[in-house]
Amino acid sequence: MTASADRVPCTVVTGFLGAGKTTLIRNLIENANGRRIAIIVNEFGDVGIDGEILKSCGIENCPEENVFELANGCICCTVADDFVPALDQILAREPKVDHILIETSGLALPKPLVQAFQWPAIKGRVTVDGVVAVVDGPALADGRVAADMDALAAQRAADETLDHDDPVEEVFEDQVACADLVILSKSDLLDEDQAGRARAAVERHLARAVKIVPAANGKVDPSVLLGLGLAVEDDIENRRTHHDGMLDHEHDDFDTHVIELPAISDPDALARRVTAAAENAGVLRLKGFAHVEGKPMRLLVQAVGPRVSHYYDRAWAPDETKGTRLVVIGLKGLDRDAIEKTLAA
Repeated sequence: MTASADRVPCTVVTGFLGAGKTTLIRNLIENANGRRIAIIVNEFGDVGIDGEILKSCGIENCPEENVFELANGCICCTVADDFVPALDQILAREPKVDHILIETSGLALPKPLVQAFQWPAIKGRVTVDGVVAVVDGPALADGRVAADMDALAAQRAADETLDHDDPVEEVFEDQVACADLVILSKSDLLDEDQAGRARAAVERHLARAVKIVPAANGKVDPSVLLGLGLAVEDDIENRRTHHDGMLDHEHDDFDTHVIELPAISDPDALARRVTAAAENAGVLRLKGFAHVEGKPMRLLVQAVGPRVSHYYDRAWAPDETKGTRLVVIGLKGLDRDAIEKTLAA
């Protein structure tokens, strides 16, 4: 079955923590060539950092009210409670939305989400145009799916009960296995040999003829990503993953903590503390916003392993409470107190 003209196409953007999904989506909506876009962001945790980044774009074809954040858990686990109501609101928009982008949590398994498009309340109105997996080029070139795999190896070595690959590897493999297109992000940081190693790491998990597209700063021509017309929900059972046949897929291997701090005076000093916290065993990702004393702009902070970036993304809104809130995502058993002390030092 091909995509019906009266069903709104949806692109599922999946990928590991910090791979560059939000940057890719921001580039897509900035270059949508007149398409009216809506976005569903599925956060892991209770602070919508990625949604806030997209809401701050100020792009006419994707206004702030077209960005929906679902933070109550993985979309496929909360279809009736969260996903269907979000779709109802999007599809009621006037003028009509032309395309929906769904950014999954970094820990999400894409196959159950695509299977949700077979629900009677969903199937007749929307279709999965394609599944795009964003992968971290530099990490893969170094033989990892994340910036810091040492903590994962240590946990695996210490747990004699494990009889399967570590959970992060499985999530990565499932995301790639379901993809119709793979974006090799941060390709500008790779030389020819590194790019070859990164591509080979992806190709090992591709059972189908799927293109791998290099990208720097999330810049990919929208015509490459949108309008594929694949109706993936009709083919999803043919995409084999680690979790086929499982009735549930809780994210029990991961923890998320929200850490609130007072206003800061020195962004570079905060970045150094973030680096120190990100080097903590078990930390996979850190992201959030900071209030800098005397500055009208909000400071965006993101870290993937030892790589930390920070910049002012927009002015604080008049009705917005200024503050510093950082989300730390890591392996189960993450020492929140130790990380909070490092960030507040």
